[in-house]
Amino acid sequence: MTLLQLFILAVVQGITEFLPISSSAHLVLLHELGGPTGDALALDVAVHLGSIGAVVIYFWADVRAALAGLGHLARGERDRYESRLAFGLIIATIPAVLVGAVLALTGWVDLLRNTAIIGWTMIIFGVLLWVAHRYSPEARPATEWRLRDAVIMGLWQAVALIPGVSRSGITMTSARFLGFERHAAARVAMLMSIPITLATGALLVMKVLRSPVSDELLLNASIAAVFSFIAAYLAVAVMMKLLNRVSFTPYVIYRIILGVVLLVIVYS
Repeated sequence: MTLLQLFILAVVQGITEFLPISSSAHLVLLHELGGPTGDALALDVAVHLGSIGAVVIYFWADVRAALAGLGHLARGERDRYESRLAFGLIIATIPAVLVGAVLALTGWVDLLRNTAIIGWTMIIFGVLLWVAHRYSPEARPATEWRLRDAVIMGLWQAVALIPGVSRSGITMTSARFLGFERHAAARVAMLMSIPITLATGALLVMKVLRSPVSDELLLNASIAAVFSFIAAYLAVAVMMKLLNRVSFTPYVIYRIILGVVLLVIVYS
């Protein structure tokens, strides 16, 4: 794979992973347009790890609070904010892990990766994001995230295993339906992405390590991870700043346009 191809793959992953426009949909389309390659899985792992690293750095204060919360939970201190945050992230991750395991074991995960499904999910869940933003109150800050919210958002996050739904998009949508402010909805969604993305990355790493990894592939993966880290950090930073003044509408419009284009391609 050329440096330009690595750059495109990494930048697309980095930008789309945490915007509500579905990174999996874009990666599937990239691989289809570029044709199947033997190193596609390894590169997907690299760009996922690079992008999640960017989120950990950007939200380090919250990540540090969650890590501290694990210690508080171990000591039985459940009433502190850090404890609630850590416990909530654990609970919110469980549904996606269980559903992901079922999809992987049954082979359904591969059946869902087709352009028609991506097109429809891009449109449907884009409209749902607009409805949540348009009609839900913006009354709750991120510090009010409770166990009930974690359960509801975790169940919605499991739906994002269908390509095109967008993990960040569906969690932001559910947070807005629960009355969180747009900035708070994005912040909670970003924090929820960390454990599930790390879990997914760990599984993909095990798959990659089943076969020998060449020095060239290792170099390409490292380059892709760096590009993805930079792109993801910039994308998250820009989105979090813009959400103070701009709604989710631009992302909704993009989702609908891309979904329509995909459906035209499929059904024409």
